[in-house]
Amino acid sequence: MAQPTHPWIASLKAGLDGLEQALLQGDPEAVERASAGVQSVLQRAPRTAEFGIPGSTLRSDMQDAAQRFGQLRQAVQRASAQSQRAVRSLLPQQAPGTYGRMAGVAPSTGGAGRAFLSA
Repeated sequence: MAQPTHPWIASLKAGLDGLEQALLQGDPEAVERASAGVQSVLQRAPRTAEFGIPGSTLRSDMQDAAQRFGQLRQAVQRASAQSQRAVRSLLPQQAPGTYGRMAGVAPSTGGAGRAFLSA
């Protein structure tokens, strides 16, 4: 006989479902709300001892939820990278040189500093 799903796992899965739906819809406010909901569920996690009860599926269910959460996190990172690339292609900015002169700052090293900066 299979153990019934722990109520906390059911809440976590529902929260992850909501987060996934919000991500698919591309709704930032819904993502924020769903993310806060998942955080709230995680803060109410069962005590560690409950994960070791013989016959309990809590540990494996938690591992499944963690894997799903990781996949959602990767999806968010991919979407963020795509957005950043799109913004950079639409609004290219010239990056300042690493060793360039800072505007409004007088050089403190005199000629030696200028020689280094031009090398």
